[in-house]
Amino acid sequence: MKLLCWNVNGIRAIEKKGFLEWLQKESPDILCLQETKAHPEQLSENLLKPQGYHTYWSAGEKKGYSGVAIYTKVQPQAVTEGVDSKTHDNEGRTLMADYGDFILFNIYFPNGGQGNKRVPFKMEFYEAFLKKVEKLHKQGKKIIITGDVNTAHTEIDLARPKENAKNTGFLPEEREWVSKFISRGYIDTFRHFTKDGGHYTWWDYYTGARARDVGWRIDYFFVTENLLPKLKKAYILKDVMGSDHCPIGIELKN
Repeated sequence: MKLLCWNVNGIRAIEKKGFLEWLQKESPDILCLQETKAHPEQLSENLLKPQGYHTYWSAGEKKGYSGVAIYTKVQPQAVTEGVDSKTHDNEGRTLMADYGDFILFNIYFPNGGQGNKRVPFKMEFYEAFLKKVEKLHKQGKKIIITGDVNTAHTEIDLARPKENAKNTGFLPEEREWVSKFISRGYIDTFRHFTKDGGHYTWWDYYTGARARDVGWRIDYFFVTENLLPKLKKAYILKDVMGSDHCPIGIELKN
C-alpha cells in the first residue's frame, strides 16, 4: 500500500502544472494534500472525481486559504473534519479517515506567521490535535498521521539551524512539542530509515532556495508503534516540482 502526502500550495495552480497526470502515473492508494486553497465548488470535475479515486475535502471559512484533501482508491468507513476545537476548526486543516484497519489523519498544521505572531495559536492547535489522537491511541488503534507539521524537529532537519533558532518552524517550544509527540509512541517514519541530514521537503520560493537546496524537512508521516511491522519504506520525492514543497511517501505491507 502506497501513501503519499503533498502540500500543493494551491490545487488550482498545480492542476495547470500536470498534477492529474502525476497522480495517475504515481498511482498512490492514498494521497493526502494540504494547502489546497479552494472550496470544492471552485474546482474542476477532473480534480473532484479523477479516475479511480474517491475524494474528500475540508475547506476553511476564509477563501483561498489553508484546506486539505484526501484522494483514495479504497473508500474509508468514515471521514470527519477537525480536531474537536471550535477555536481551531474553522480553517479547514484536518481530515480523519477511518479505514477499519487503521485511522489516517491528514493535517495542515498552522504556520507561526510573520514575526511569530501565530505561534500561540499553533501551539494550541498542536495540543488540541494531541488530545484527539491520544484518545484513539489509548484504545489501541493503528494510526497514521501525515501532513505539513510546519516544524523542523532537529538541527539535521534544516539547512541553516543557527540562523533560524528564533524563527517559527524551529523555535524551542515547537521542536519540544514534536519530541513530546514522538515520545508518546508515534514514529517519524523517514527518520526510522534515514538517520543523516540534508533531506528537505520545503524550500523558500522568495530566495530561490530550492536551486541551492537550502531547505527544511517539515512534512512528515508518523505511524503508531503497532504499525511498525507493516512499514516497508519512507521517502521524499524531492524532484517533483510544482509547489514550494515536494511530496513524501511511505509504503506498508498489506
